[in-house]
Amino acid sequence: MKSLVRQAMEEGAVGMSTSLIYVPSGHAGTAEITELAKVAAEYDGMYISHIRNEEDSLLFAVKELIQIARDADIRSEVYHFKASGEANWHLLDSAISLIEKAREEGLQITTDMYMYNASSTGLNVLLPAWAKDGGHQATMALMADPARRKQMIAEVAFHVPPENILLVGFKNKALRDLIGKTLAGVAAERNISPAETVADLIYEDDSRIQVVYFSMKEDNIEKKLQLPYMAVCSDAGSYTNEGAFLAQSTHPRAYGSFSRLLAHYVRDRKLISLEEAVRRLSGLPAENLKLKKRGLLKNGYFADLVLFDPEKVQDHATFEKPHQYATGITHVFVNGQAVILNGEHTGAFPGRFVRGPGYAKKVNN
Repeated sequence: MKSLVRQAMEEGAVGMSTSLIYVPSGHAGTAEITELAKVAAEYDGMYISHIRNEEDSLLFAVKELIQIARDADIRSEVYHFKASGEANWHLLDSAISLIEKAREEGLQITTDMYMYNASSTGLNVLLPAWAKDGGHQATMALMADPARRKQMIAEVAFHVPPENILLVGFKNKALRDLIGKTLAGVAAERNISPAETVADLIYEDDSRIQVVYFSMKEDNIEKKLQLPYMAVCSDAGSYTNEGAFLAQSTHPRAYGSFSRLLAHYVRDRKLISLEEAVRRLSGLPAENLKLKKRGLLKNGYFADLVLFDPEKVQDHATFEKPHQYATGITHVFVNGQAVILNGEHTGAFPGRFVRGPGYAKKVNN
């Protein structure tokens, strides 16, 4: 595993990541992750983690990341930092304190976030961990066993109420009329419990099922945004509002996270300055990832430019209608070539593979 990390770093990876809330990544222990992170650290790489828990064990998970950062001597980031579930909202202040104490100690720890009070992932995260061991097909086999299915349903754990879980993606076309409904609503229609509905839908769709969890507090969103080491992400795939993409719903962050920062939180709420928002979207993440000559408007740097009207920029994607582009972004240049001119795509594709700091070390050696 160490040799694979070394190979990846020398090929240009920016670091290593873990998604400890999911399988199989979650099976890795702290010591194992630390040993791998040490290799990435040799190449000035970064450790970025979807930490082990964002709910009632949030503080334990943050402490684990800090411990890995300290023991591996590696720059580290909490991926889309949050306190999920109303019962856990109060934990955010303590989590921030842990991070800031670590930073005062000299550890290079940062965070990132998206601009919404709802997350999006699989419905299957509500299943007990043992039900996901071995991957999706193993889960389906367990569900086919009546006794195991019953046990699974009994152990479904809701971190948000079923009425706050929005169904957005199905593989089975016969189930797509459920898109836009809540888990509670479907359970009521079927006259079964929400926990039974979780198991039934996953089995019927033969997939993890993409859903939106309304799990965060708006006050916490604003508090996080004001942290100077907080970068802004979308945590979403790249979509277009035509063709096959319209067969499914999605989270509005896929279309609006960055514009929502500039419109709602900067222009309307005035939580941070426009200049600071631009830094959070460009310079800060580029610096964290050690992307050479990226993220700043500076002589000798690659000309990656976004031109927008701060008075007109606006996100339009909603949870009900997420497939809507933002407006007010006039021109976009990538590596000096126009990709968007006057709001329209030029047909140019000037992007290139951006290598991390380890590649340069290999070349120099």
